[in-house]
This record gives sequence, C-alpha cells and structure tokens, in this order.
Amino acid sequence: MNIVCIGGGPAGLYFALLMKKQNPAHRLVVVERNRPYDTFGWGVVFSDQTLGKLVDSDEPTARAILQAFNHWDDIDVFYKGSRVTSSGHGFCGIARKRLLNILQHRCEELGVELVFETVVDDDQLVAARYDADLVIAADGLNSRIRTRYAQDYRPTVETRRCRFVWLGTKKTFDAFTFVFKETEVGWFQAHIYQFDGDTSTFIVETPEEVWRKAGLADMPQEEGIAFCERLFAEHLDGHALMSNAAHLRGSAIWIAFPRIVCEQWVHWNGDVPVVLMGDAAHTAHFSIGSGTKLALEDAIELARCCGAHAGDLRAALDAYQASRSVEVLKIQSAARNSMEWFENVERYSALEAPQFAYAMLTRSQRISHENLRLRDPGYVAGFEDWFAARACAQAGLPLPAGTHIPPMLTPYRVRDVVLKNRILVSPMAQYSAVDGVPGDWHLVHLGARALGGAAMVFAEMTCVSADARITPSCPGMYAPEHTAAWKRIVDFVHGQSDAKIALQLGHAGPKGSTRAMWEGIDQPLPDGNWPLIAASAQQYLPGVSQMAREAIDADLDRVEADFVRATLAAEEAGFDWLELHCAHGYLLSSFISPLTNRRSDRYGGSLENRCRYPLRVFRAMRAVWPAAKPMSVRISAHDWVEGGITPEDAVAIARLFKEAGADMIDCSSGQVSKQEKPVFGRMYQTPFADRIRNEAGIPTIAVGSIFEADHANSIIAAGRADLCAVGRPHLADPAWTLHEAAKIGYTAIAWPRQYLAGKAQLERNLERERQLAAANTGLSPQQVAARLLEG
Repeated sequence: MNIVCIGGGPAGLYFALLMKKQNPAHRLVVVERNRPYDTFGWGVVFSDQTLGKLVDSDEPTARAILQAFNHWDDIDVFYKGSRVTSSGHGFCGIARKRLLNILQHRCEELGVELVFETVVDDDQLVAARYDADLVIAADGLNSRIRTRYAQDYRPTVETRRCRFVWLGTKKTFDAFTFVFKETEVGWFQAHIYQFDGDTSTFIVETPEEVWRKAGLADMPQEEGIAFCERLFAEHLDGHALMSNAAHLRGSAIWIAFPRIVCEQWVHWNGDVPVVLMGDAAHTAHFSIGSGTKLALEDAIELARCCGAHAGDLRAALDAYQASRSVEVLKIQSAARNSMEWFENVERYSALEAPQFAYAMLTRSQRISHENLRLRDPGYVAGFEDWFAARACAQAGLPLPAGTHIPPMLTPYRVRDVVLKNRILVSPMAQYSAVDGVPGDWHLVHLGARALGGAAMVFAEMTCVSADARITPSCPGMYAPEHTAAWKRIVDFVHGQSDAKIALQLGHAGPKGSTRAMWEGIDQPLPDGNWPLIAASAQQYLPGVSQMAREAIDADLDRVEADFVRATLAAEEAGFDWLELHCAHGYLLSSFISPLTNRRSDRYGGSLENRCRYPLRVFRAMRAVWPAAKPMSVRISAHDWVEGGITPEDAVAIARLFKEAGADMIDCSSGQVSKQEKPVFGRMYQTPFADRIRNEAGIPTIAVGSIFEADHANSIIAAGRADLCAVGRPHLADPAWTLHEAAKIGYTAIAWPRQYLAGKAQLERNLERERQLAAANTGLSPQQVAARLLEG
C-alpha cells in the first residue's frame, strides 16, 4: 500500500514506522508543516501500562524511549499547608521534542519518507501526488481535515471552563506534584512533573472566571508568567517559569481545553479512505495523562487491524473504529470525570487535606479504594485510620483498637440515630401487600436484610392513602391495621438485629393505578382504576396511561393531611428514620419538574414556586416527627430530558430542603419522563450526590449501580456521599454487606450469632481462593484480592 500521514506528530510517525516494519513493501510518507526539530509543549507522560504496549509494538523504539524517560512512582498533593504522598503509580515523563526525534529517527531507519515544512490544505491533492491508498489525518487539535469533512466525521467540540498555561521550569520534582492555591479571587492549581534530567513541565490551571478576576486576561505574557511565579514561589525554590510559546502575544498562552468527540473516524474519498488519528479524532484532558498516549495507542491498533485484515482495507478500518472508539470512549469518560473535578476544586475546598488528596486520586473513577491499596497499602491503611477516627468521633463512639476499618463500615450519626456503618438497603417495591397491609413477605424480606449487615433497611415507598398507591399491591400507612403490621416488622428488626429501619412515604400521583411490575410496568389496571392527580393535567405514557387531573387546593390540603397522619403512624410503629419521596415523577416530583408542572399559580413557574408544595408537605411532617429522629428527602437530581431538572437545579432543590430541616438528600434521577436518555454506568448517579453534598452542604445518600465494597469505600472515603444505598445486589443477596466485608478481608464485623459458623466457613473459603490465586500469579493474597475487586 501507499500510505500518506498528514501530520508528523507522535500518531503519524508511530503509525508510519509500525506499518513500514509490518511490510517493508509499503510506501509510507509523513507530511509535516513544521521544520524537522520544531515542536511545542514541554514533556509528555505515559503510564507503565502504556510503556508495555510500546515494548510489544516496536522494541527498538521502546528501548530508546525508555532510556530517555524520567520515571517516578509517587504523587504529592500540596493543599492548605499539608503534603500528602501516595506511591505505586508508575509514571514516566519524556520531553516531547526528544520523543519526536526518536520517532523520526526510527522512521528514517525503516525507510519512511519524511516531508517537512509542507502545509496540507487539500488532502486529495496530497493523496494524488503520492498515489495513496490510505490517508491518515493526524493533523492535531485544530485538524483541517476534520473540519473539511465534518459532515461525515460529525465532530463535537466542547470548550471547557478552565484556562491553563503550559510552562516549564528548571526546578526538578521527585514526584508527580499537584499544588492547590487559594487566592482572594479563587483557586489555582499546578500540575507538575519532571521529564528529563533538569526540566519539569509546570501547568497552571484555573476556572475562566477566576482567570479573569485575577486580571490574567489582560496581562502581557511576561506578567502572566510572573504572576504564576509569585503564586507558586514556595514550590519553585527561586527557579523561574519558562514559556516556549514566544510566538504568542499577551494572554494567548492561556488556553481553554477543547473536548473533541467524533462519531465517525473514517471518510471515503472514492476508494481512498481518510482516517482520523490522535487529537484530530479525540481529546482527553491532560489531568488523566497525555494525549500522546492515546495517539500512540491509536497507531498501534490501526496497524494491528491492517495486518489482521491484509488486502481488505475497509474491513481493517471498520475493525479499527469498532475497537478503538470503545477504548477511547472509556478513557474520555474517565478524563471527563477528572477534568470536571479540577474545574470544581472550590467545591471540595471544605475537605480536610487527607480526604481532599484521596478525592483527587480517585477523581476519574479508574482508580478505586482497592486499586490504591494495591499501589500503596501503607498509604491506604493510614488513610483508613484517619477516616475511622474522624467517623467514630462524629458518631460519639470509641475507636476500635487494632484494625483498619474500611470507610463503608465506619459509623455515622444523624441527629440521635447512630448507624453502625454506611450501607443502607434501598427501598425496593415488592408489590406484595394486601389492601395496603404489609405481611409475612415484608417481614422476611426486610428482616433478612436487617440481619445481613446493612446499617439500615428502607421499607419500599409506602403510600399515604389508598389513591396514593402505585398499584393495588403497594403498602400503605393510612389505616390502623397498616400501623400494626408495620410495627410487627419494626419490632422484629429492632429485636433480632442491630440495624435501623426507615419508612419512605410517598404519593404516586400521575403514576398510580397501575399493574404490578411483572404484569406490565407502568401499564394501567384493566379495571378498577381510581382517579389520579398531579401538579398539572398529564398522562405519563402518552395514549396509554390514565389521565391525571390538576390538583386543586382542596386536593393539596387533603394530601398534606394524609402525609402528616402517616408520619404520626410511622412514629407509632417505631420507625427510626423517615424519608419523603419527591422523585421519579410521583405526585411531589410532578410539582418540582418543569416537564410536569405547568401551573400558573403560586405552585408553578420558578423553581422556588415549583418546590413550594413539596416543601409545605415536608415542613408539616417535620413538625410532628420527633426532633431526635432524622428525615431525608429523595429527589430526582436529573430528569435526563432537555428542559427538565438538571444537576445544577438539584443543588438548589437540596438547599431549599436543607433550609426546611432536611437532614439528608437521597440522590436518585430520572423516571419523570419516558423521553429520558440517561447515561448508565457503574456509580452513574454518584456525581449528583457528590455535587449536592459539596455545594449545598448537606449530607447525601448515593444510589445507582453501586454493587461492590470497592464502590462504596471509594464513594464514602472521597466525600462524594455520606451513605450508600444498595438495591438490586441486596435483592440477590440479603447478606450483601457481610459478604462484601469478607471479600475484602475484613473480619471484624458482627454476624448474627446463629450464622457465625457460616462466617468462619466463608472467610476460610475466600482466603483459600486468594492463596491459590497468589500461588498462580506470584502476587500476595492482598494484591490478588485487590485485582479481583478491580475485575
């Protein structure tokens, strides 16, 4: 094949040398606009994993790169006068210029043609000049080729909210260093790493609004650099900061990161494909690593696909995009998490230094609690001890001696209720009540889970009147027999376990009068339907659901009275905790979301007005619920529909409930509109709990795809939430909490005495599995446990 690479950066050069090595008969031409040894930027960073891929792909290149690398294992975080160090991270830095020189030399060695100082405005002319069978568009962030064929590539370019400047210094650092500085106008942070024997990259980053308030938008380049030198003087030890962008004037050295995603990476000009690679195809924020890493891995995969589908270029390119786009999407997702964390440093500025550093280390969700333990067990043990001491002090309990307590198993106090750990059993509809009365099924269901190690079990949404039910089989709290039946269950939980039990009260509103889930979720009853009310007249499933009418003042007065009556009954039954359901499109949720509230009275319009009625109900309940007992509120923190509730709205909603006396926000999302387009994934709703907790300043419960101890430990330890509610895993395993503790090797957890023999057997079995795996892999049992949890 004849192949032309437009762009002589790492992507184009590495792909060219790999293809030439694969088949010397290929003609490879790399066309670059700059001179042979011109380059911009300072150093680039690779992980040890990326280095392994380079060794596998081309050993001579990898050897040359490895000889030029500066390697380190530590990360230092400087924050509020403290330094937190963790190890085992395995990074390498190399000067970008040195890397390009190595790749250029290897290309020349293999017979790749390098053409410099040539600007490509027309890829078709270049393809014709070299009779190309394949054109690689590796022309960078501002790719002309991507722009030219945007209709096919369908790029999305999103300019992010921070400004950053890429500088260098002759001060050398022996760790990947992050420095956070608070100024009178806001937070700045520096990302620092050494990349050769005497030079370090020094990236300074801050939100756009802080950058402008500091006057940097109006400063000449020299003044802006001097500002950074003063700000980070204690870490520079008298060394200057240097710019290699003298060609830029004024504040132009400060740039905003463009997040680029392309739906397609291949455009066909007749029979000649033009393939995007590297920054032309995608970007990932520098805080998670180097875009160079992605570019080299693109080159590796495309070369592999071309070799695997020799003679069938279309199949090779299809395979390349199918495999590589998935991997890049994973990295971009992690990079977005990391980028958003750095964009919102102020959100986490109330955290103490150990937790702030932990949150930074785990910001992308690619590094978890057990992954950190695998990297640096001493760091994690020290952090667990710090966290446990703080948690026990908050709960008013003595710190147990002689053991490192995982964060999810530390105690937590809310008002006078002390939870033994941070795991809750989510309210999960059972559709098994008769005339609203919970029976033996509920006793066994909730009782078994109370014995299974969780700190508290939630009863499913319990309805405050017969016409508030979702289905005829939903439980209620509107008749004396309901109170008595619930008291039987509460007494069992209190008498046979050390768990607490909570009641979630709600009103189905427009989503009521439907069948049980297994008979057709959200489908109306075939007969016997009851009238429905909502904030505004609506039909949840257009053309299918029963029409709900707009609630009038008399309805609202009655519903409020029903909630108050149910609250008093919950206290009579002995519940420890009460939660008000204001999510998922039910009655109170229908007031909050603009998708379902079209009222023009005092309960419609602005967010404050839309929250007015739910807040009225909450205050009435709080007034009669004992002051010593907590009340939480479940909200839909994101409607996942254009024009609906956003995470920013959720923070405002949480503040309103906090002012009304709520102790905690239970952060769910969606189920308000069938038009929703949620983005699922592990812990996918945790960012809502994180934002509400750290912006609104109210404790939160994280829910949604939390299914491992590692998830819960990471969430709690990083301060993303205070409690984790686990639903489906508890349906499959009533003793999920006990079993997860055993999996991570934590044995100092109480089991029901009747089950102690099972505890010992489980722990022996798990330890045997770890020993066998260690014998087969050469890892320690602790490392094996961490790897197993990583999946």
